[in-house]
Amino acid sequence: MISLESIFKSLKNAQIKLALENREAKDRALEKAAAAIEAARDEILAANAVDVEKARAGGMKEALVDRLALDAKKIRGITDGIAQVIRLEDPIGRVKAGWKTANGLLIEQMTIPLGTVSIIYESRPNVTADAFSLAYKAGCAILLRGSSAALESNRALVKAIKKGLEEGGIPGAVELADSGSRDEVDEILSARGWIDAVLPRGGHELIRRVVENARVPVIETGEGNCHIYVEASADMKAAVEIIANAKLQKPGVCNAVETLLVRRDAAVVLMPLLAKKFAGKAELRCDRESLAAIGPLPAGLAVKDAVPEDWATEFLDYILAVKTVDSLDEAITHINTYGTKHSEAILTNDLRAAEEFCRRVDAACVYTNASTRFTDGEEFGFGAELGISTQKFHARGPMGLDALTSYKYRITGSGQIRE
Repeated sequence: MISLESIFKSLKNAQIKLALENREAKDRALEKAAAAIEAARDEILAANAVDVEKARAGGMKEALVDRLALDAKKIRGITDGIAQVIRLEDPIGRVKAGWKTANGLLIEQMTIPLGTVSIIYESRPNVTADAFSLAYKAGCAILLRGSSAALESNRALVKAIKKGLEEGGIPGAVELADSGSRDEVDEILSARGWIDAVLPRGGHELIRRVVENARVPVIETGEGNCHIYVEASADMKAAVEIIANAKLQKPGVCNAVETLLVRRDAAVVLMPLLAKKFAGKAELRCDRESLAAIGPLPAGLAVKDAVPEDWATEFLDYILAVKTVDSLDEAITHINTYGTKHSEAILTNDLRAAEEFCRRVDAACVYTNASTRFTDGEEFGFGAELGISTQKFHARGPMGLDALTSYKYRITGSGQIRE
């Protein structure tokens, strides 16, 4: 087995070469990688079937199995994602700002690759291709460390990617840490001088472990305890469809809604409609007033009494916690207390309330009259994404190419000296 130290050195050397590549060369390499993934589709699907079978045998929730599983359509989605990255402008070498000082110096701020990065992530094998393509386009070498649940899928994907790069790129710019050992995570987190930044993408425990143990810089992504708040002025039929989309379309993702906050004067209209929509599809965990507002329970509706722990839980399942509130202030306080600074939404026709909500809610993405499910790099026009950053540094929200860039100052003079 190749040691991580030798992988670090190889990645660093590859990144030095990749940083000098122009857009044409990088795009050509990405095209080769996408073609190689398509050519290896059957091999990748066979590897993924092994992972899925193992996951189900281990009791993984079906909502999470859905994130893990690949099919021909998802393979096409992976290659389409790479194609989108190819179409994006090269983020490197752009002059972001420029000015002249009083003594005649020309100062220009230019974008450069962030360097050699590592992403530590869970389950979803499509992240392997997304992270690779974004890193390569941004001139960054990348060390991928997926979860053991997707180990065979990731091996097959990286094998195909490297084969494609051998035909027209720098194959050493992408590597997979695939021992499956937790020790390799600690080694990555301690690789000062080799790894310029680590990006954790996954659940609370993974992110906490990376943030607390890293000795290299971390671009922190976050779990998604997302909320939707509904006021009485909202279009209730539209509200039900938005809530259903945010919860039911794909519950095992970080931008799915986990808690519904209903203003007390909206509950009597909204809750019966919502209960009918969710019957046989998901469980509602209601506080006393939201449960009472439903009235007679529709057939097939699963309901439980909400407990305080529900407000802080990212279920990643067909479960929606429901709480009544008296005011916009109470809703905002609840969200800022229990939210994870990911994605929050208000459903209202009161412009002033919407503006107040957007101004005061502390989150990377704040929606008015739309599903939280749109927090996604592809939906935002970024092509693929590295994850959703919930911090407040240079990268926040869906992270695309710009998240993998830094900058340097180029200063041009004509003999100036400082006195």
